Amino acid sequence: MATLTRSNIKYSRERLSDEQLLHLYLRLLKPRMIEEKMLILLRQGRISKWFSGIGQEAISVGVTSALHNDEVVFPMHRNLGVFTTRNIPMERLFCQWQGKELGFTKGRDRSFHFGTMDYNIVGMISHLGPQLALSSGVALAHKLSGEGKISVAFTGEGGTSEGDFHEALNVASVWQLPVIFVVENNGYGLSTPTSEQYNCIRLADRGFGYGMEAVEIDGNNVIEVYETINTLAEDLRENPRPILVECKTFRMRGHEEASGTKYVPQELFDEWGKRDPLSNFEAFLIKEHILTEEKIEAYRKEIKKEINAALKVADAEPAIPVNLEQELRDVYAPYTYQETLPATNSVSEKRYVDAISDGLKQAMEKHDDLVLMGQDIADYGGVFKITDGFTDKFGKERVRNTPLCESAIVGIGLGLSIKGKKAMVEMQFADFVTCGFNQIVNNLAKIHYRWGQKADVVVRMPSGGGVGAGPFHSQTNEAWFTKTPGLRVVAPSTPRDAKGLLLAAFEDPNPVIFFEHKYLYRSLTEEVPDDYYTIEIGKARVAREGSAMSIITYGLGVHWALQAAEETGIDMEVIDLRSLSPIDYDAIDASVKKTNKALVLHEDTLFGGLGGEISAYISEHLFEHLDGPVMRCGSLDTPVPFDKELEKQYQGVHRFVEKARKLMEY
Repeated sequence: MATLTRSNIKYSRERLSDEQLLHLYLRLLKPRMIEEKMLILLRQGRISKWFSGIGQEAISVGVTSALHNDEVVFPMHRNLGVFTTRNIPMERLFCQWQGKELGFTKGRDRSFHFGTMDYNIVGMISHLGPQLALSSGVALAHKLSGEGKISVAFTGEGGTSEGDFHEALNVASVWQLPVIFVVENNGYGLSTPTSEQYNCIRLADRGFGYGMEAVEIDGNNVIEVYETINTLAEDLRENPRPILVECKTFRMRGHEEASGTKYVPQELFDEWGKRDPLSNFEAFLIKEHILTEEKIEAYRKEIKKEINAALKVADAEPAIPVNLEQELRDVYAPYTYQETLPATNSVSEKRYVDAISDGLKQAMEKHDDLVLMGQDIADYGGVFKITDGFTDKFGKERVRNTPLCESAIVGIGLGLSIKGKKAMVEMQFADFVTCGFNQIVNNLAKIHYRWGQKADVVVRMPSGGGVGAGPFHSQTNEAWFTKTPGLRVVAPSTPRDAKGLLLAAFEDPNPVIFFEHKYLYRSLTEEVPDDYYTIEIGKARVAREGSAMSIITYGLGVHWALQAAEETGIDMEVIDLRSLSPIDYDAIDASVKKTNKALVLHEDTLFGGLGGEISAYISEHLFEHLDGPVMRCGSLDTPVPFDKELEKQYQGVHRFVEKARKLMEY
């Protein structure tokens, strides 16, 4: 439960002029008056939801006032003062809350779930913790560029219980990133008091455990907040490192208005009500002869007029037009593919693993803003040695070993993208992506659709079985991501495709989940161009011409199908999808119309695998061209077993020939 660190607010002017103090006051007053109006509009049904920051304005205002306007802030629910201090036009805020087009998300997200790089603000997602890593990514961009800038991220005391808090602080400390993490400790996470959120005296003490400086301040004292952040920011710009700041405050209203406050003892409201950041600061300024009651009335009248004028603009804005084409288009950042052909005819025999390494190296050479991140990828070269020797060529700043913090590293990749850089995150094994799942499916995938910010991040995924690695190092989990709009998903089956598609992935400004099959790394060799070249994402290839049936597959399944065609003598046409999102439906159409039979093959488990979606498409759109049922073949609906014989039974390759012969009988 929230405790008072001081019986009343004690202000010290420090080095602040009368003008600066008055400026802080006006910045406090504006969000308070906007909130008071929003509560009226909420009761009138003119907005749908409101998270009140009344009583906490000093934190948002004090922090943002201490920053340069080009330094990125990562606010949360109760940080209206961040947006008003950055002078976002009120009518745009009101339109955002009403779901109007003049807002920032085209009606696709609500309240403060948005960002705008015109004002260097990156809004939250509902999961609270992930924005901390994004701020670390922006801080990394500052450090790499030597810009002498910082970033600031807000979270609440409840958010400090999330793994994202731990990961972001840990990585920021290890890498000494210039970022300030601000914890607004307001006593309650919805209805859960702090006594049930953490078991330490001060949240600030956690900072010392991560090897960073940490301070606790009075979050209701706008001067103390401003002076603390201003002093820290000036220092961090010269001496980059992370700092944790705990601001003690109190939430004077419900988590959101519908939740109420019955769970909060009245005495806490009484005590903290006496420490209101606005009324106390007003009293101080009056005592200092900087403010008068007449001035207060005049300021309120002026702000009220501004609010009403902005509301008039917002109310006049029409409802969001429903535009199907725009909705689908905005899921991805605009990008027009331009093929790059090899500059010469020079080719050499390359293993699958070498082709990927070669592609990475050439991407690093072309994109000097590309940063590689992953566990053990620096001097060690990664567990598969794909980045072996990269630190000698590109340096440890661009080829970065990471702690075991998959979520934070994906978030840092997005932060780098927000600052205009490119990022690659290597999952040591595709199985480990579960630890970074939220950042991928809720941040990378949705950010452009929500507010137009690209996510220029490639996530490399060593995947697949056949190597006796068991249930945590063998999964083919592409279906987790193909169902998520906003992601590109690629699964090359040959060395040539692996290199060309990887280079194309780095040119595409959208997030790409790039699956590399571990079994193919050192078992497959072919001639690959030595020069830089790209292959278009979303285009399948015909791996084998045939007329008896169409085998639609990808990854290791391509090689299963090619081998089966030779062994059985069935004239299979093998379609290598290469890209799983988007899928090349034109290639599927052409093949099925030619052979009139379709069998979808993949290494993933049968139930819930991508084959079900492809089969449904064929049944719906190509039914009149079929001479038999659409069949599927996949692995058993079990985890991947360790024992090699059990794994052979698990994989669909051994059932594929039977399926193909059965289809031939129709």
